[in-house]
Amino acid sequence: MTSKRIEDIFTEVLTGDVLKNALDFAGFLNDNEINLTDQHAMHYKGECVCYVDTSSESHSWIIWTEGDYSREHENFPIGERTKEIAWANVMECGNCDGFSCSPGKTKMILGKEFANICNADNVNMTFMFTNSNAETLECIKKLVLMRKNIIAK
Repeated sequence: MTSKRIEDIFTEVLTGDVLKNALDFAGFLNDNEINLTDQHAMHYKGECVCYVDTSSESHSWIIWTEGDYSREHENFPIGERTKEIAWANVMECGNCDGFSCSPGKTKMILGKEFANICNADNVNMTFMFTNSNAETLECIKKLVLMRKNIIAK
């Protein structure tokens, strides 16, 4: 387990509104008992919820969600605007050099089928959000809460 807090990492790399949004997300993670367990992974009750990475060169941050987002889950509805934002941030295949995961796969995401989605081994990341604004952060929070709800059951 890492001794650094996600807030410390954000403060070292980000500035301005990007930092403000990242710190808001860090507060949300803390409030929901989701903790940084290594350099990038955020866990709840021992299971990964999402990954967070920063780039000091570009003063940016990225969130990748972990888990099954093929459909809405029982007692956890997802609104249409949240779905639209999520669908706009689906993690497409990047044709990674030297990996056998290309081409991407077809995947059902919140009830809608997508082609050419990342197919990397041992990865169940569906969405990739970069330098998210306040509205996109609300979408991410909903997706993270959905994952937390699945883990809790």
